[in-house]
Amino acid sequence: MAFEIDVVVIFSDQDNQPNGWVDSFRKYFNTVLSYLSSDQLNVVLKSEFDTVTSPSLNNVGVLVSILSSDFTKSAHCREYLQKFDMATRDTAAQVTRMFKVYKSPVAVHDQPAELRDFFGYDLFNLDLDAGEAKAFTHYFSEDAERQYWMEMVDLCYDIHNTLQFLKQGKSLKDVRNLFSHKPVYLAQTGYDLTVQRNIIHRELQRLGYTVLPSRSLPGELRDFERAVKEDLAQAGVSIHLIGADAGQVPNGTDKSAQELQNLLAMERGVSAKERNEEFPRFIWITNQLAQAGERQKKFIEGLRRDVETSEGAEIIQSQLEDFKAIIREELFDTFENHSDDDSGGESVYVLYDKLDSTLVEPLLDMIALSGLKVLHPDFDRDLLSLRQQHIDNLRKFDAAIVFQGTMNDQWVRMKVLDLLKAPGFGRKKRISAKAVVCSDETLPDGGRFGDERLTLISGKPLSPQAIATFLNQLKE
Repeated sequence: MAFEIDVVVIFSDQDNQPNGWVDSFRKYFNTVLSYLSSDQLNVVLKSEFDTVTSPSLNNVGVLVSILSSDFTKSAHCREYLQKFDMATRDTAAQVTRMFKVYKSPVAVHDQPAELRDFFGYDLFNLDLDAGEAKAFTHYFSEDAERQYWMEMVDLCYDIHNTLQFLKQGKSLKDVRNLFSHKPVYLAQTGYDLTVQRNIIHRELQRLGYTVLPSRSLPGELRDFERAVKEDLAQAGVSIHLIGADAGQVPNGTDKSAQELQNLLAMERGVSAKERNEEFPRFIWITNQLAQAGERQKKFIEGLRRDVETSEGAEIIQSQLEDFKAIIREELFDTFENHSDDDSGGESVYVLYDKLDSTLVEPLLDMIALSGLKVLHPDFDRDLLSLRQQHIDNLRKFDAAIVFQGTMNDQWVRMKVLDLLKAPGFGRKKRISAKAVVCSDETLPDGGRFGDERLTLISGKPLSPQAIATFLNQLKE
């Protein structure tokens, strides 16, 4: 299936004023998407008063909505959604073609009906102390790397997956389930734990688990309970992250979505026990509870003391990494514990392909002689174990070098993108420096990706002085 427009981004004019937020979104969206696709994709912005783009929207592959309060009030934006929904209903059951990006929080019941069932991608920064959401203006800050870029990469991966299905009839989802494990129910949270939930969600997916719920939970109590029960019936375990923000409260109850999901998971556990089955629950409570309301505090106190509510559950209130370690021990015993030497000191992760193992040796020697620790792939491992080692290295390294060798530009793009996704694997510290080592004088596609912080080291033979200059950034 071919399209005149691969992706159309619809938005309220007000959301692009005064600082061009939508223009910046399109710039970074185009950049990341280009690293995933070998095709030149046509991405078009369509504001609410646009009269140029096809009004029927039947020549568009994917529609992205920039959600905000201004968007929900725009009759034109809602009309575009309705037209696209009508034009794509023949494929709606097979693949998601509408995506929603949150520029600011919008309650589910305030969203257009066409978007309510879909998960959103949060591209705003929630300031818990001030109690307000703020748009990102510094796109390479630490907060942006942990929120904006993680969500942007996920959005682009999902859209790339959809376009592959529409154009070629194949989907990346077919290879996600590497094991026969039952799905994991990862309960939806409040805004304050969005990043933490995303980190665990990605790790579960990368390790082959299907994660439920796969869509946004309904806003009406009866529909909400039905959807959660259906997902819990499929799942083999449930994970709940409890924070200061109570999150969504479905219509028809005063209980938050967090409370309801926990109660329904408890019922699922009781039912499993009656059948001599296991349904473990893991509950993590953040230490950052200063902004919690009275009802949320009572809910958390109840979790800690109420034997009935917490029956069959393991409740942890510690660092997120400790909680992840417990989950890993319970769920991920497929993998060996490859915790390579982590005795301290600055480390450089060198990413290269097995075909270039000989070519990269001089570079590895230079790094080792400088007194820095070298992290690199161990190609003697099986594929899944090698992937786990890669994830561990993404968490630990201080600086990274992508060594191109004989590989093509697309391979370089994917490795640089992995570095950008590092916070999604649980990385907490900032990356000190990143470089690409290649024989060409320019980065792939003119260096469009990460120009601000990506160093190019080029030439044959490899210049020891250039490498030394780069490594000195870690020692200063």
